[in-house]
Amino acid sequence: MTTITILGAGAMGSALCTPLVDAGCKVRLWGTWLDDHLLDAVEAGEPHPRTNEPLAAGVRTYRSDELAEALEGAQVVVMSVASVGVPKVAELAAAGMAKADALWLTSKGFNEDEQGNIEQLPDAIRRIAAENGYADLPPLVAIAGPVKANECAGRKPTATIFGCKNEAIARKYAQLASTTNYAVDYSDDEVGVEICAPMKNVYAIALGISDGLEKATGVPHHNLKAATFTQAVKEMSLLGKSQGADPATAFGLAGVGDLEVTGLSGRNKVYGVRIGRGETPSEALAEMDRLEQTVEGVPAARLALKFVDQHAGDIKDRLPLLNAVANILDGVDEPVDAILARAVLPRV
Repeated sequence: MTTITILGAGAMGSALCTPLVDAGCKVRLWGTWLDDHLLDAVEAGEPHPRTNEPLAAGVRTYRSDELAEALEGAQVVVMSVASVGVPKVAELAAAGMAKADALWLTSKGFNEDEQGNIEQLPDAIRRIAAENGYADLPPLVAIAGPVKANECAGRKPTATIFGCKNEAIARKYAQLASTTNYAVDYSDDEVGVEICAPMKNVYAIALGISDGLEKATGVPHHNLKAATFTQAVKEMSLLGKSQGADPATAFGLAGVGDLEVTGLSGRNKVYGVRIGRGETPSEALAEMDRLEQTVEGVPAARLALKFVDQHAGDIKDRLPLLNAVANILDGVDEPVDAILARAVLPRV
């Protein structure tokens, strides 16, 4: 029986417990200092507040001051906190991660180090661990794809992808985690999977704006949403390729699949809807914060622009939708002008 410790008791961390328990794993769920109310609920037998589903039977929970105990003997450690919390948790958990056979990552985003360098999360985790004396981390498996946490927790049919630089490792853990309801594909394209993971959140904001325009005007904007979707996938593929990824990754579960589900009902889409129907970006974000709904696409958009400047400056002009979303969030452009006139209409 494989012992797996999940770091982060939010929606995705708690949801992942379900297929792992079903797959026969021994699962531990550790909550950060922000997760006490979530653990209070599930330990009382109530549904998880973020998924409205009960925590899988047999999962042992740990509070923030029980990290060492939660990591003791874990063969797999799963980083499943919001991207902003990854550096701190990686520092605290470095010793336990180094002892594991594999490190999985469901967190989605970019990281900015103290010198202003923008990193993909796997690179940030490796660097932080090395700076804390643990240079030899186990293989890292990036997990992405169209997974709504509540559906995963409720054993609804779900497909995802595990990406690792070592394809044999990706295949091994894909086979370990697969169940009747949780199908896992695998790939050796860690970089491509990790590019798509945060970028689909950015682009889902633009998809939500199209839906918000319908709410504001009563007129559907399906054509705009479809064209926006197409441009988003193209840009994810271009950015991935610039970093050595397989361009096709963006056309699979990590790209098209994840963008589709996030553009239908994710928090980033909901944020975009608020903007499209007339709220300012700051007003919309304040309300989402009040509801404890993290909008990962907001920081990801700004960090992605910096990432492009630092690592892919030659393609910046070929990413008009990314630039449009960033301008919208900064209040520089009106949503329709930014998306339609600058990012979606074909250039002739």
